[in-house]
Amino acid sequence: MRTFWGEHESGDHPHMEVTEAIIGAAIKVQNALGPGLLEEPYKACLAHALREQGHKVLREVRLDVTYESLCIPNAYLLDPVVDGKVVVEAKTVDRLKDLHVAQVNGYLRFSGMEVGLLLNFWAWPLKEGLRRVVHTKP
Repeated sequence: MRTFWGEHESGDHPHMEVTEAIIGAAIKVQNALGPGLLEEPYKACLAHALREQGHKVLREVRLDVTYESLCIPNAYLLDPVVDGKVVVEAKTVDRLKDLHVAQVNGYLRFSGMEVGLLLNFWAWPLKEGLRRVVHTKP
């Protein structure tokens, strides 16, 4: 597997309990729905499955970007955010690319969160379309 900037492969996984719950729920959702749908059904079902497990799941969290004195409101839309700790970016693409990892890194950088999961629901099995991204502060 190729390593991208920001991908986390060391033994220390921040928010491991939350990310394991997300991955388990995502696998359950993909097994039930199968591959081939658009992103929205997967995200809605994933949010439902995680809420059923007792997790706090926020959908469509708006994120501003600030550059010097300029604030760009609603520059990003995070969907979903789990337990205020993990940003999930669901994709339905042939394969994940560097730009998808960069997108999650941007979310983490501007949100101040540390961990993101990139899930490609078209990959079968889902573990083939999974990337854990950890934002390390410079």
